[in-house]
Amino acid sequence: MPTRRRLLAFAAVLPLVACAAVPAPDSGAELTVVTFNIWHDMGDWPARRPLIIAALRDMDADVIALQEVLQDTHLPNQAEDIARALGGYSVHFVSVDPPEQARRYGNAVLSRLPVLETGELRLRPLEDSRTLAMVRVSVNGRPVQIAVTHLHHTPEGGALRERQINDVLAAVEAQEDAPTILLGDFNAPADAPEFAPVLSGYTDALEAADPAAAARSTLVTDHGHRSARIDHIFVQDGRFEILSAGLAADRAVAGVWPSDHVAVVARLRVR
Repeated sequence: MPTRRRLLAFAAVLPLVACAAVPAPDSGAELTVVTFNIWHDMGDWPARRPLIIAALRDMDADVIALQEVLQDTHLPNQAEDIARALGGYSVHFVSVDPPEQARRYGNAVLSRLPVLETGELRLRPLEDSRTLAMVRVSVNGRPVQIAVTHLHHTPEGGALRERQINDVLAAVEAQEDAPTILLGDFNAPADAPEFAPVLSGYTDALEAADPAAAARSTLVTDHGHRSARIDHIFVQDGRFEILSAGLAADRAVAGVWPSDHVAVVARLRVR
């Protein structure tokens, strides 16, 4: 069983400690990761739900990072619901809302790989209600750290995002024994000034693998968003080979979009 460590303040970050037996490493260890903001229950959720599930099934990802996940009295936790529909995935859901509260909103990591450890962190400023979800998985015997976040959303909020990304990096660097994939909805382009510390140690997988796709927006402008690529998969330099990357769930079906974001998917090999 994976160990879950609840991290509610930045000062409380503790190292993740492996607690499950790991098979011998495989030099060809590969995994597919996806990040997807599912737009909670906005729009026509009953019509969008099967489109999201079908798109994720087609992506065939080992690890799925979801943002804007909601649960409420009459709405099952969307991450758990999607995981049940896909089959074979564990769920690590992180929210600033207390577990006993009916309505909870946050981020989630779905994994069909063995989970060795989970953790979470509430990002500063606390009133912004932003979190980091961490899951350590085994990729054919190689531990890999997955770090998922959803940063401050306003265009003028670069200083807030800078503070949040610094907290994220401090948390993941405390677990530097495992190669790290940092992904989620960053609410700004990868080359925004506040992400300079990220690009000093991580590679933008989509830009590296498919510059044409990287030039596209990950926001569905039909829903009134500005056009920008704000959803990213960053992989730690020197620790992964980027085999491929692209966009998915990027078409409407019978006039219905799966979400107001499109998904980013990357196939990676652990070095």
